[in-house]
Amino acid sequence: MGKYANLDTKIFALFGTSSWTAEGIKTFPANFVAMDAGTEFIRVSIIPAGPGINLKSVSGIVLIEIFVEANKGPKRASYIADKLDIFLSGKNLMPTTKIAIQLGSSAISPLGNDPDNPSLYRTSYTIPFNYFEVM
Repeated sequence: MGKYANLDTKIFALFGTSSWTAEGIKTFPANFVAMDAGTEFIRVSIIPAGPGINLKSVSGIVLIEIFVEANKGPKRASYIADKLDIFLSGKNLMPTTKIAIQLGSSAISPLGNDPDNPSLYRTSYTIPFNYFEVM
């Protein structure tokens, strides 16, 4: 696999662990169409945005959109962001001796009601990453 496929595979694998699925938060990749009204979920996008230290490395951000029921206040979205931090913030993922992914510190930004489904409130959770592959 190439660096982008490896990056996607390793990041999305975190959301397939029994620890994450036990949280009961539905998780979908980017390009997923919003679900029924009032349904809570997150949508994960991996955005490579810059070069790394060699031809097989890249930096960027993981963008996670948190969708919760609208008109309930920010607490549930903040709770989900805190759960995401447990799994992502400051982690070093070393799936092999030749590949490493470092995740930084997160930030959240409230975005308001989802334009595609106003019964959902959307919050953006972002966390920078660096992907390294030994050449």
